[in-house]
Amino acid sequence: MSHPLTRVLTLLELLQSHARLTGAELAGRLDTDVRTVRRYMSHLRDLGIPVEAERGRHGGYRLARGYRMPPLVLTNDEALAVVLGLLAAERLGMTAAGPAGAGALAKIERVLPQALREPLAAMRETLSFTANTVIGQAPGTGVLLALAQASRARTTVGIRHRSWREEHTERDIDPYGVVFHRGRWYVVGHDHLRDSMRTFRIDRITSVTPRADDFTAPDGFDPVTHLTSTLAQGPYRWPVELTIHGPLDEVARRLPRSAVTLTAQPTGVLMHARTERLDGMAHLLASLEWPFTIHQPDELRQALRNLAAQLAESAERTPGGDGG
Repeated sequence: MSHPLTRVLTLLELLQSHARLTGAELAGRLDTDVRTVRRYMSHLRDLGIPVEAERGRHGGYRLARGYRMPPLVLTNDEALAVVLGLLAAERLGMTAAGPAGAGALAKIERVLPQALREPLAAMRETLSFTANTVIGQAPGTGVLLALAQASRARTTVGIRHRSWREEHTERDIDPYGVVFHRGRWYVVGHDHLRDSMRTFRIDRITSVTPRADDFTAPDGFDPVTHLTSTLAQGPYRWPVELTIHGPLDEVARRLPRSAVTLTAQPTGVLMHARTERLDGMAHLLASLEWPFTIHQPDELRQALRNLAAQLAESAERTPGGDGG
């Protein structure tokens, strides 16, 4: 860091990232002396940057309160990180406001040097994700941020909610956590109206109003675990219970977390789920490498027999034969 301009720019970056630094601290970080730091401060003031100096034992340098720096200058690595984050949010349906993400990406690309703009444009056009964007599920930015702030501060909020039946209600909730899951945003917490734990899709919440009350979340409560467990017990026709005779960690990696709940047992892993179609559950179970014991429903056994017959028939089919 021998060039004076480099040191001045580094000094400016230090002032932006710290509320206050002493002359000695700045000199140490710039590998120079306090007198030179004072000269660099004069250079910044000559450029119109309001640097304030505070005297005394606890004094130091800082930028004037409320001063806004010009637009950010990003390194190549920083620009790539920002662009990848915006692309991921867009493709996975994680944006709270679609036009805002697209606008931010366009602004960043406009100010990038040509040497970086072209590679990042290629990244945008060729990057693929294993999950598709969920359209129309983005919540309002203000609603999402208000719920996140209330969850962190542990304060009750009033919400206006629209159900899937288009029924509108007003209620107070204690938001224990905000979760993004499979393309949708959810808030998990205690619903004062029903006096029970509830999960709400945030895109169905039209407004959030702070209340004066505080709350305490249950010890050890995990919003993600509660949400996935709740979704796994959704309104499907067939309740399924069986034991998979395999290790919990490996079984969990093979099954969709949002569709099942798993509990370790002495004989294996107890699985609970609900499904609309037993033939789909049969295909899922057939893909596992471990044996399993069905507890309910008995109709699942027949679905597995039907699948086994189809596989056996396919195994016997030869080119030129029926269906070949």
